[in-house]
Amino acid sequence: MTNGSVIYVKRSKLSSDNAPVNSAVSIYRAPSEHYENFPVASWLCPPALRAPIAAIYWFARTADDIADEGDLDAATRLAELAQYRDDLLRTGRGQAHSGRWPTVFEPLGRMIGQFQLPITLLGQLLDAFEQDVRYTATGRRYQSDAELHAYCRLSANPVGRLLLHLYGMHDAQSLQRSDQICTALQLINFWQDIGRDIARNRWYPSAEQMTRHGVTEADLQRDATSQAASRMVAAYCNDARERMHQGAPLARAIAGRAGWELRLVVQGGLRILEKIEQIDHASWRKRPQVGKRDLPILLWRACWPVPAARRGVQ
Repeated sequence: MTNGSVIYVKRSKLSSDNAPVNSAVSIYRAPSEHYENFPVASWLCPPALRAPIAAIYWFARTADDIADEGDLDAATRLAELAQYRDDLLRTGRGQAHSGRWPTVFEPLGRMIGQFQLPITLLGQLLDAFEQDVRYTATGRRYQSDAELHAYCRLSANPVGRLLLHLYGMHDAQSLQRSDQICTALQLINFWQDIGRDIARNRWYPSAEQMTRHGVTEADLQRDATSQAASRMVAAYCNDARERMHQGAPLARAIAGRAGWELRLVVQGGLRILEKIEQIDHASWRKRPQVGKRDLPILLWRACWPVPAARRGVQ
């Protein structure tokens, strides 16, 4: 989850001519000219926390580019990530890093020292990037939803926990709610971008669910029409919505502007689910988006608690 208040790492990227997604609040443009699915250090973010949040973002952003950008082969990507991990460990120990990524590890080192950022959580993000490289290179797919959720625990949940660390929130309930929001956002991105991911040979629907719903690979191709695939995506969206509802009370437990920003992130994720529903859950055919016109809706909904059993389009 990634935002001025909550961060998550999203594997697929959008080209610069696409509208923002998830939170339509303050979209950050990275040097690689990709829009991210989350704002970073926006105007709602507590000013005192903008520097550590930005340091965490650039750490994740750069690792994501190593894993995903350019034409490097898998072995080279993994070697680069191994060096990147070594620099993280050196930085965490207060030792000199390799010097290959000074704009990442110089500010990160200062923030680790100042805020005692947990190195283990940063390392888990690298575990996720390495897994992406291996799965993509070998064409491996997620066999079960449990395996997919385990990936989310590496790719998304650690950053939410890092932000809770910055907010001084360490209780079990807050950590659990953060995990629910982070996993929900990661899953929502999967079902929003299912067509794009499949075109890149990244299959996030598990073999378990495809078999359960009678979905074939042909059903998820760009021009295919499949009620079985729509039912599968609907089931996945319902699961993501439930997770978001379970985590949403965290936004009211976080004080000040950070809590308001998280409310908008939650509502942005739920809005994407509504838009997927509006196209009969056929998001492999058409990618739903949240844009500026949705902002008044998000702002209005952010003023109210998320209903515990909300379903469908309101």
